[in-house]
Amino acid sequence: MKRIFLYIIALLPFTVIAQTPGAFVINSKVGTLNSPARAYLIYQLGANKQIDSAEINNGSFVFKGDIMYPTSAFLVIDHKGVGLNRLDSAADALNFFIDKGKITVEGKDSISKAKIIGSPINDDNKKLLAQLAPVFNEAKKINAEETAAPPAQQNTAEFQNTMQAKHKEIATAQKAVLKMFIIANPDSYISLLALSSVGGPSPDPAELESLYDSLSPRLKDMETAKVLKNSINALKINAVGTVAPDFTQTDVSGVPIKLSSFRGKYVLIDFWASWCGPCRQENPNVVKAYKKYKDKNFTIIGVSLDRAENKANWIDAIKSDGLNWTQVSDLKFWNNEVAVLYSIRSIPANFLIDPNGKIIGKDLRGNDLENKLEDVLGK
Repeated sequence: MKRIFLYIIALLPFTVIAQTPGAFVINSKVGTLNSPARAYLIYQLGANKQIDSAEINNGSFVFKGDIMYPTSAFLVIDHKGVGLNRLDSAADALNFFIDKGKITVEGKDSISKAKIIGSPINDDNKKLLAQLAPVFNEAKKINAEETAAPPAQQNTAEFQNTMQAKHKEIATAQKAVLKMFIIANPDSYISLLALSSVGGPSPDPAELESLYDSLSPRLKDMETAKVLKNSINALKINAVGTVAPDFTQTDVSGVPIKLSSFRGKYVLIDFWASWCGPCRQENPNVVKAYKKYKDKNFTIIGVSLDRAENKANWIDAIKSDGLNWTQVSDLKFWNNEVAVLYSIRSIPANFLIDPNGKIIGKDLRGNDLENKLEDVLGK
C-alpha cells in the first residue's frame, strides 16, 4: 500500500504539453564517500525514464536538470562502484520527489536514511506517510494473518469473505486519512496525487469532484490536475445513479445478447475471466446470491475477459464454477468492448442494474452483494 503513494505519479498519464519547464538542483552529501562510489538519479521525464549519474567527492555530489512538474525519483548510491545494473533491491536508495528549485539531501553514511531539506513537497509527503502509518501497520498484520493461514483454510469462502471485510475496513481508513489530508492541504501537490487514489478500485466521481473542487486554483491550473479532472469526468459515465450503457455481445454459442433485453429485471453485470484467481475465488459468493434471488426478478450477465485461444478454458470455468447464467465475451482479453465501455481496469468487477437500467451498485464483493440484493429484493 505504501508504494501507492511513493509511485502514484506513475499512474497519471504523461500527456502534459503546456507546463512550463523549470530547473531543479539537488545538492547531496553522504558521509565522506569517494570513488569508486557513484550516485544515480532515476526519475520520470515525460513518458521516458531518465537515469543520470554523478561522481562523489568527499561525500558530495550534485544533480541538475529540468522538469515540467513534480515527479517521483530515486537516489541510489553504488558504494562499491559495481554499476547500477548490478545492484539489487537491497541497494542504498532514497525515494523522494523532485520539484523545481533547490533541495538538499544529507545523510551520515547512507542515502536511504538521509534527510531532505528545503522541499515543501517532500515535507508534505513525509507528513502524509506519517498519518498513513497506522493504516499501513494494520494492513501488514492482516496480510500476515492471511499468509499464515493453511492453504485449505485460505480457499474457503468464509475465510476469504472475512479477509475481504478486513481489507475493506483498511481501505475505508485509508480513504479517510487521504480525504482529511487533501482538505487540510489544498495547495499541496501531494494532495493532488492523493486525490488520484482516494476512490480505490470503485471510485465515486461525485466524491472525487468535490475534493477536486477544494484544491487551490494554482493546483487546478496544472496540466496534471487537468488530466485528473478529465479522468473524473469519464467516471461519471458509469457512476451509480446513471443509466448503464447498453451493449450487445455474443454468448458461448455465438448468440448475440443485448443488455437492454433484460429491462424489467435486476441485473448484475459481472466482469471476470477464467484466468483470474480472485474472480474464481469470488464466484462462490456470486453463485450463492444467484441461487437465492434468481426467482425474485434477479439475473446475471457474466462478461469474460478471456482470450480467443483460451475459449475452452472459459467454457470449462463456467461449468466447474457452476455459473448457470448468461455468459458473453468477444474474447479480446482486456480489449473486450464491454469492458472498455465500462472502463474496467481490474477484475473482478460488477455493476448492479435496476429494472429501469439504472446503476444502483458497483463492485459488490463478498457479503456485500447478498446484502445489497436483500435491501432491494427482500430476504
